[in-house]
Amino acid sequence: MRMKSKWGKNGKQRTVADNASAAAFIAWRIAQDALLDLENEQYQTDSLSQRMDVIVEFVIFLAHLADRITYERMSPEEREEFVVTMVKHLARTHQSSMEEIDGVKDYKEDFINLVNERMSDYADMPYEDGKPSFVMKRYLGTKVQAVMGEHFNKWIETQVLEINAPNAIEHLNKAIDDLYKPAF
Repeated sequence: MRMKSKWGKNGKQRTVADNASAAAFIAWRIAQDALLDLENEQYQTDSLSQRMDVIVEFVIFLAHLADRITYERMSPEEREEFVVTMVKHLARTHQSSMEEIDGVKDYKEDFINLVNERMSDYADMPYEDGKPSFVMKRYLGTKVQAVMGEHFNKWIETQVLEINAPNAIEHLNKAIDDLYKPAF
């Protein structure tokens, strides 16, 4: 997957919010790519809402990873701003996407509630040496499996655990590294 994850060389100092918004955009693209990869591997989705549910599980996982990745790079205040800004950006993107799928209403509250629930779950899982644990990736696989349904119940968790999650993690790590590299 090719994706622009570097700032231009105009010398402008980027704020925490700038980087968080860019990271949210990139996380959304990574999640879309993970969904397309699943579909290319013949894992069937039956509706646009189901596709969106898969994307949501991936973006929440990636938002949590972004929080863990930035732990040592930022002060607690900057990290909080980064995560909150990223999640708000993801919520706006989700809202816009869901309006196209299911019509105009408030989708943000349910999204934020799910983010809070998943973030709490992921927070209790190991993250060592800059990498999410097997347990974290398996949890993502379990959640994706739940929204994908019974048809591929046996194999979807393994696909996510062994292929999609590692790819998503690699792309997010690279993107955050690139966002924080100096422009020159």
